[in-house]
Amino acid sequence: MNPKIRPSTPDFRWDGVGVHPYKEDQLDAAGSPVFRAITRQTLFSEPALGCELRYFEMAAGGYSTLERHEHSHAVMIFRGHGKCLLGGEVRDVGPHDLITIPAWTWHQFRAEADAPLGFLCMVNAQRDKPQLPNAVELAAMQANPALAEFLAPLPNPPGTP
Repeated sequence: MNPKIRPSTPDFRWDGVGVHPYKEDQLDAAGSPVFRAITRQTLFSEPALGCELRYFEMAAGGYSTLERHEHSHAVMIFRGHGKCLLGGEVRDVGPHDLITIPAWTWHQFRAEADAPLGFLCMVNAQRDKPQLPNAVELAAMQANPALAEFLAPLPNPPGTP
C-alpha cells in the first residue's frame, strides 16, 4: 500500500475519487425502482486493508435499496438527516450516528425530503451479493406498523414523473 493523501473538497468529494452510480438500475417485482437518487464513492479499496470504505450520498428524498446479505457492515452518518430501517425498527439518523448492520438484517436508508443524506460505509472487500425481499418477506415486514409506514410508497421528488 502506497502512502497518499487525497484532499477533500467542500462538496463532499475527494481528489482522485470517482463519483459512480450507486448500483446498476434495479426494479422490484412491480417494476418500481428499488433505490432513488444515490451515488457511491469508494474512498479506500486496498487489498492490504481487507475492507472498503465507501461514501454514499442520496439527494433529498433519495433512498438506498431495501436489502440484506451475509456480510455485516458499519455505517457513520456523515451529513444530513434521514431514517434507517434496521431489522424490525425504524430510527431517525443524523451526523455522526453509528449504525452496525449485522449479517442477514434487512436495512435501508432514506434521506429527508428537504436535504441530502451522506454516510460512510465500511464493508468487507470480498462480499456476497445483496438480496431483495420477496413478496412473502415484504408482507411480513409490512405487518409491523412502524415498518409499513416507512415502506409506504414515496412521492416522486418535484420535477420528476
